[in-house]
Amino acid sequence: MKKILFLVFLAAFTVGCKSSRVGSTSNIEVRFLNDYNLPDDLEINGTLVGGLSGIDHHEGKYYLVSDQPSNPRIYVAELSISEEKIDTIAITDVILLEKQNDALKDEHLDLEGILFDAEAGNFLLTSEGNIKKGKDPMVFTVSEDGKFSDSYAVPENLLAKSNKNPRNNGTFEGLAASHDGKGIWVAMELPLETDGPKAKLYPTKSPVRITYFDKKTGKATKQFPYRLDRIAKIPWLYFAVNGVTDLLEYAPDKFLILERGFASGHGQKGNTIRIFDVDASLATNTLDINNLRVSFNNPASKKLLYDFNWAKDYLSEEIIDNIEGITFGPVLPNGKQSLLLVSDNNFSSMGKQLNQVILLEFTPKN
Repeated sequence: MKKILFLVFLAAFTVGCKSSRVGSTSNIEVRFLNDYNLPDDLEINGTLVGGLSGIDHHEGKYYLVSDQPSNPRIYVAELSISEEKIDTIAITDVILLEKQNDALKDEHLDLEGILFDAEAGNFLLTSEGNIKKGKDPMVFTVSEDGKFSDSYAVPENLLAKSNKNPRNNGTFEGLAASHDGKGIWVAMELPLETDGPKAKLYPTKSPVRITYFDKKTGKATKQFPYRLDRIAKIPWLYFAVNGVTDLLEYAPDKFLILERGFASGHGQKGNTIRIFDVDASLATNTLDINNLRVSFNNPASKKLLYDFNWAKDYLSEEIIDNIEGITFGPVLPNGKQSLLLVSDNNFSSMGKQLNQVILLEFTPKN
């Protein structure tokens, strides 16, 4: 009987797999175009290109943030698109953060998100900090040459010493500009321990908090809960996780949210990358709600837009890697909007991984 139940359980994970370039909801459609892998030994100005955890695009330039705490930095890149593929990516410069600044020298800068603010002439960055060591997550700005400018006021329940217990390596991961340009959205990767469990193989109520900060005041003014999907692959070893890695607001209160799952024991094929079409218009403002386990809250609604398991036949190495960043790219030759995604190769510290850039076509239906 146990064997039968296991086989039924296993079958549930494999039913519905398909090979498709296109994913859609009632609102939008995306089409996979191609991927491009940067060399894993690429060095720029004495730094190894890797740990690419966030990406932004502005007027033909691409900004990629590296999450190496010992040397936090931003790469500047140029990208050439021909018809429906990335032809070349050239890393042209690296901006080193002024780590010895009084505001940064005692912080653990595990950089995860990046936005270039052309009007202010600076970069907005998120850092996960290090909860185990009492180092807070951060939202802050630096100048175009990497000098610290200012920081945002992080809600108390998201700080390292909060009794709401943020999870280590599970705090500020996603960063997006608001649709009206007046603020930014910052997404937690994992739930606070008091809010709910981490995602499991079975469905759980695992809400992450996504917070809006006003750019003028630097303060959080609203927040909504977003429930993670379950882990999609059975871990054959001891570790599995699923969390939010980035997001984009493509219309007022409507988002593309990127979930990255990983299950150990699958070698290079342990990642699950999914994009969801999310509507937060009816979601509860949870900014002043301390415990999402016991307080009523209405999470944002979500629909699966694209699962990169569908694209495995089209990927250059038939591998989707550790995708952590997403941005709107340039208009494609056919007049459609592009999306670009980037992977964090962890500097291949856990085995061979890719510095992978994905190109998608994005089409609103309304």
